[in-house]
Amino acid sequence: MDLNYTDAQIAFRSDVRDFLSDNLPTHLSDKVRDGVALTKADHEEWHAILNAQGWLAGNWPVDHGGTGWDSVQRHIFEDEMTKANAPRIVPFGLAMLGPVLMAFGSDEQKSYWLPRILNGDDWWCQGYSEPGAGSDLASVRTMAERDGDDYIVNGQKTWTTLGQYANMIFCLVRTSKEGKRQEGISFLLIDMNSPGITVRPIVLIDGGAEVNEVFFDNVRVPVANLVGEENKGWTYAKYLLTHERTNIAGVGFASAGLEQLKRIARAELSGGKPLIQHPLFAARIAQVQIDLMAMATTNLRVISAAAAGQAPGAESSMLKVKGTQVRQEINALTMQAIGPYAMPFVSEALDGDNDPVGPAYAQAPTGQYLNNRKLSIYGGSNEVQRSIIAKAILEL
Repeated sequence: MDLNYTDAQIAFRSDVRDFLSDNLPTHLSDKVRDGVALTKADHEEWHAILNAQGWLAGNWPVDHGGTGWDSVQRHIFEDEMTKANAPRIVPFGLAMLGPVLMAFGSDEQKSYWLPRILNGDDWWCQGYSEPGAGSDLASVRTMAERDGDDYIVNGQKTWTTLGQYANMIFCLVRTSKEGKRQEGISFLLIDMNSPGITVRPIVLIDGGAEVNEVFFDNVRVPVANLVGEENKGWTYAKYLLTHERTNIAGVGFASAGLEQLKRIARAELSGGKPLIQHPLFAARIAQVQIDLMAMATTNLRVISAAAAGQAPGAESSMLKVKGTQVRQEINALTMQAIGPYAMPFVSEALDGDNDPVGPAYAQAPTGQYLNNRKLSIYGGSNEVQRSIIAKAILEL
C-alpha cells in the first residue's frame, strides 16, 4: 500500500476542508468541540446539509445515491470531519442497515427504504441486544410468530441507542425454536409507531439518556418487512456487525482526541515543566500514536476491500479491539493530564421537546471517559472479538 497521497487526493482534502469551512454551522461545531449533547434537530440539520452536497453516504455506491468514493477519499473525509468538529453521521441507517439492504434486501425494499434513509424521512435504531442477549446475540428471545400476512412480535430490546428519536427499528427476532439457536433468527424492519411498542429511557451516569429499552406487546409487522429469508437473519446480522465494528474503530475520533491530549499536555505543568516533557507520560502518548498509525493503515485496508465489494471479515474485529483500546487510553491520559479539572459539569438546559430527561449534560473529560468505557462492550465485546480473531485468522 502506498501511504503517500496523490495530487488528486490532496486536492480532494482541500475541497472537503473548504466545504466544511463554508457549510458547517458554528452552533454545531461549538457543541461538538465542547462535548455538549446534540439534539435530534442538530443531527437532522447536518444530515440535510451533507445530503444536499451529495456527501452523506460515503460508503454507498453511486447507483444507490452514494458518493462512490474510494477508501482513501472516505478516510480523508472522516479525518477532516473530526478536525472541523463536525457532528458524527448517525450510523444506523447509512452505515448499518443500508449495506444489509443492498446485499440481501428485495428490489422493492431497496427502492423504498434506501432513498428514505438518504432524505432523512426515517430515523433508524438497532434492535439487537436484549436483557439476556448482549454479545451472545444467538440468545435473542423476542418472538415473531406468523399470522397471515403479518408477524406478531413480543419481547424486549435494550441499550437501544437514540431509540427515543427513531421511527423505525431493524430487529433480530426469533421465528423458530428448532435446530441451532442461530438458525431460528430473522431480520425484521419494524415501525416504531406501531401499536404495542413502548420506549423507556435508560438514564446514564452522566445524566443523559442516549440508550433505551424497547418493549413489543403483540406488535403487528407486515411480512413484507422481512429482509431476506426467514430464519436466515443470523447471516445478515453478522454482515451488519462487521460494518458496525469497522465504524467503532473511530480513527478520526482518536486522532482528534490525541491532538487535544497533546495540547493539554503542553499547557499543564508538573514539577515546573510541561507534562508532555515528562518521559513516562510522553512515552505513553508516543505509544498511543504508534498504535493509532498502525490502526489507520489497517482501517484503510478494510475499507479498501469493502469498496472492492468484499465484506469486512475478521479484520473488522481487529479494528474494533484496537480502536476501542486506543480511544480509551487517550481518554485516560486526558483525565490524568487535567487532574481535578476533569470533573463533569452541567450545561444549560436544552430548550425543546427532544431532550427526554431534562437538562443536557456536557461531556467534560470525566463524562467522556465514563461514556467511552462502553466502546469495548457494544458491537460485540472485545473478548468476543478476540475469539473471532482466534478462529478466523489463527484457526484455533
